[in-house]
Amino acid sequence: MLTNRSMNATGKRLARAALLSLLMAGVAGCGTSKMTTGSIGSSGQSLDTMSTGSLASSADKIGRTYASDPNNKPVAMQYASVLQMKGQTDQSLAVMRKLAIGYPKDRDVLAAYGKALAASGEFQPALDAVRRAQTPEYPDWKLVSAEAAILDQLGQTQDARSLYRKALDLKPNEPTVLSNLGMSYVLEGDLKSAETYLRSAASQPGADSRVRQNLALAVGLQGRFDEAEQIASQELSPEQAQANVSYLRGMLSQQNAWNQIKAQDKQKTN
Repeated sequence: MLTNRSMNATGKRLARAALLSLLMAGVAGCGTSKMTTGSIGSSGQSLDTMSTGSLASSADKIGRTYASDPNNKPVAMQYASVLQMKGQTDQSLAVMRKLAIGYPKDRDVLAAYGKALAASGEFQPALDAVRRAQTPEYPDWKLVSAEAAILDQLGQTQDARSLYRKALDLKPNEPTVLSNLGMSYVLEGDLKSAETYLRSAASQPGADSRVRQNLALAVGLQGRFDEAEQIASQELSPEQAQANVSYLRGMLSQQNAWNQIKAQDKQKTN
């Protein structure tokens, strides 16, 4: 069994990917416009639940609108979000970099720019952008949690956890913050503490599929694979089920990671 402090490299890669995924979701929600909160068009369908074909169609449609008016803030931010979901991080960053030049003090733009920078692995510039987006006298818990998640990626664990707890003071029992805090412990290899926070996150109203999948990851990394797969396969609605499948495919596509973890765990117990 993979125990505290002994997590393998594959598990750590999955943990970093999971933390970055929730960071992206959190920063995406910082804007006040419906165009920037992860939904598309008049239907309001969540980006997370869209099929690959739907995402491609939406990207083409929004891209044409963006090309005709690249300084349109809501359209540019939505286009960047769709590109992120398609995995086109460099193009998304280019869109947000251009928008940030035009809106250098806009809080929503800076937050989304930080998201694009983080997705491209530019964590220090992402940290700077998120901090500039914050208003010290009226802090946004999403930005506090996003800053913490970036610090975790930079290896500044204790500073990150201090900020997660600050975010929880601002927004008690918020599932995304609890999940980020749990994933911070996964990165450290403290899987028991991670599971405690992630179970709390998954039990909160509003916990989405990513939170449940992160719990499944923490359980699976401890060798309890049947329990992990049961958590991961919960189908609360068709939309959430689709989101679960999409999320797991992305998480476990890295060199057949789930089977690697199982195989390495068996080797340790033999």
